[in-house]
Amino acid sequence: MKKLKDTIRKISPYIGPYKGYFIIAITLIVLATITNALSPFVEGLIITQLTNDSFDLIKGITGASVNFAYIIKVLILLGIVYTINAAATYGASYLLTNGIQNAIRDLRNAVQDKIRRLPVSYFDGNSYGDVLSRITNDIDTISNALQQSFSQIIISILSISFALIMMFTINVKMALVAVLIIPGSLIVSKIIVNKSQRLFEAQQNALGKLNGAVQEMYTGFNEIKLYGKQEDSIEDFKRINEELCINGFKAQFISSTMSPLISLLSYLGIAVIGVMGGITAIAGKITVGNLQAFIRYIWQINQPLSQVTQLSSAIQSAFAAVERVFEFLDEEEELKDKEASIKLENPKGNVSFEHVKFGYNADKPLIKDLNAEIKSGQMVAIVGPTGAGKTTLINLLMRFYEIQGGAIKIDGVDTRDMKREDLRSMFGMVLQDTWLFNGTIYENIEYGRFGASREEIIEAAKIANVHHFIKTLPDGYNMFLNEEASNISQGEKQLLTIARAIISNPSILILDEATSSVDTRLELMLQKAMQNIMKGRTSFVIAHRLSTIKSADLILVVNDGSIIEQGNHEELMAQGGFYEKLYNSQFAEQA
Repeated sequence: MKKLKDTIRKISPYIGPYKGYFIIAITLIVLATITNALSPFVEGLIITQLTNDSFDLIKGITGASVNFAYIIKVLILLGIVYTINAAATYGASYLLTNGIQNAIRDLRNAVQDKIRRLPVSYFDGNSYGDVLSRITNDIDTISNALQQSFSQIIISILSISFALIMMFTINVKMALVAVLIIPGSLIVSKIIVNKSQRLFEAQQNALGKLNGAVQEMYTGFNEIKLYGKQEDSIEDFKRINEELCINGFKAQFISSTMSPLISLLSYLGIAVIGVMGGITAIAGKITVGNLQAFIRYIWQINQPLSQVTQLSSAIQSAFAAVERVFEFLDEEEELKDKEASIKLENPKGNVSFEHVKFGYNADKPLIKDLNAEIKSGQMVAIVGPTGAGKTTLINLLMRFYEIQGGAIKIDGVDTRDMKREDLRSMFGMVLQDTWLFNGTIYENIEYGRFGASREEIIEAAKIANVHHFIKTLPDGYNMFLNEEASNISQGEKQLLTIARAIISNPSILILDEATSSVDTRLELMLQKAMQNIMKGRTSFVIAHRLSTIKSADLILVVNDGSIIEQGNHEELMAQGGFYEKLYNSQFAEQA
């Protein structure tokens, strides 16, 4: 019951805006249920009349005949009852479908908005596949459960209530016996739900794991093939799939036992009522039509109970899905931007790190006291061994993570005093892992600044040394890139991302040097394109090949989260410190 209340509390804000649909629909459901409850009684009038007329004919009473006029009137009344029932059911179904689908649309929008407000750390610590499963599978599970179950639960409650009223109207003693079916069914349901609920939660979690594993496998498909890890991947998939299969089987099997057990209770009730009713009818205390109606009312109790139990697996899956979706919606968000934020209208690109402190875990500081001063237009190279904190500096600069002490300033303004949107609009990024979306080359370049003219896009492509390549393609700028942009080479993808960065006209550039995976010709083109885009802009280059950053104005040597050396190439080599050893060791390895 507590879980039901929690679920209703969580989902109510999304249903609330469409309560008009639900109120009218529930009114129509009440009308449909009333007519459904009346129909056995009206049908019983016909049975009673035919029975009485038949007995009169058998007895040979003079003038006895079937009262067709009365039967026709009752049939017309029955037709009206059925028509109202059908119209009310149709109207309720239409309104409920409309309201539920609008509510689910709003829930999906809320999840999408939540993604935008979550910090990068959330996605670093959670599988993309599991997040995707919450957004798609779990919300679809909630939608299906609401669509199938909401009206059915209301109809069931009302049908049972009205059926009981009619049964007590016909015969109190028989009704008291029939009522025992309901608590018996509730006890059976409670026992089974308690056993199966945790299994449905395990099933949804296993489904999330499976999606995460599939997403990871397909993303790294080439690497898996390269290193001969297909069998290991298959075994991992089988293990998770087996976990899903076991949990799914247990949950569905235990849940499926509910319906036959409740039906068994109903059959026992009908057997007892049949005997009682027959004796009562012989005694003349109940008409044959009313006995027939009474047995119909038992089925009007049994059918809703059976239908709800058949939906129990969908309902329990929905409970588990609601937990997962709202667990996601309750995740801690990025710190809100200050209301009195500062926006740099014409940023020059001066950047300073002042006693910056940071750690991914509060008890394990990575950066303890980082200081650096970068002037506008300088090319800054960040070098150091793997795990030294090079990428962390960039994440802090763009506020993907929040610093825990000190300050990072652009043109003298603390980045925490700016809106993230305004801060990040000053940056252009060309990363080692290229990202191009499913669309035309023109649209992928325009992504850097929507609304850019065709001339500006072509000029950006020329600066990035990719215009000539685009012109050689069958459809030129209108060529459609597939989902992974695998119909062009890695180097060509990089050139397009450089063109996209150029069109955004950033004040500060971040370049994760990405020339190691391309041939010599494209490497030279990439380096020239990078030089073109860096002109007149402050640029941060995460350097992997130290030979490419000799011309940097400032080199920051990072190790264990701190800047241990800084200066230009000649100065650092003359110091004979960490950089000199790093530089010489790289060339020794190449030799």
